[in-house]
Amino acid sequence: MAQSAALVHTLKKQLKAQGKTYADVARVLDLSEASVKRLFSEQNFTLQRLETISQLAGLELSDLVQRMAKDQQRLTQLTRDQEQEIASDLELLIVVISVINGFSYQDIISQYQISEHQCIQKLAKLDRLKLIELQPNNRIKLLIAPNFNWLPNGPIQQFFQQKVEQDFFQSRFDKQNEKLIVLNGVMTPDTNLALQKKMERLAEEFNNLMQEDAPLAMNRKYGNTMVLAIRQWQYSLFKSYRKD
Repeated sequence: MAQSAALVHTLKKQLKAQGKTYADVARVLDLSEASVKRLFSEQNFTLQRLETISQLAGLELSDLVQRMAKDQQRLTQLTRDQEQEIASDLELLIVVISVINGFSYQDIISQYQISEHQCIQKLAKLDRLKLIELQPNNRIKLLIAPNFNWLPNGPIQQFFQQKVEQDFFQSRFDKQNEKLIVLNGVMTPDTNLALQKKMERLAEEFNNLMQEDAPLAMNRKYGNTMVLAIRQWQYSLFKSYRKD
């Protein structure tokens, strides 16, 4: 995550902590709520606007930068060996994904066929990996940064890519809670990179919305997976017809 994206993420978190909404921001900036949503989506703020919104959240701009720096000190990535340790233990992987998605200890043993003893063992391992802090009464404090991600082509990503190929696309994507969009077009490398940045912002919004749902009871939420991908690629059948 770029510094600007991290700063905006921290600002949104502070606004939420103060109970402030996009409508509140719109009033202090004298803009429409739609314009404010676009500003946050595009992360396109002038310094003056950034300072005004920070004050709405009860912070000076320097305080906001300090809070962002504190967030960025948290764990952003594991080593390949650590990921391999998780990927080779299905129960541990289930617990990891669960805590990242806001599950409590009680949620995990209620949702999965994992005993209390096994769950505590797995949580203790995550504590050693510094992904979480296992607190008294098995409370879980997540220690990862907002921009935490798995290693590109690492053990965890490879595991899920296999599952995507085998399972994810075994659907017609015609239900109300499903959607599949496949686009194909010719574009320059610069345009490709611009789209990649928009994908990163969408992934950040996915995480932000998930965090907003965190206080809700687990029985009101369902697992969701979103796949975003773009590459310079053409069907092999088409390639065979191309001239050298």
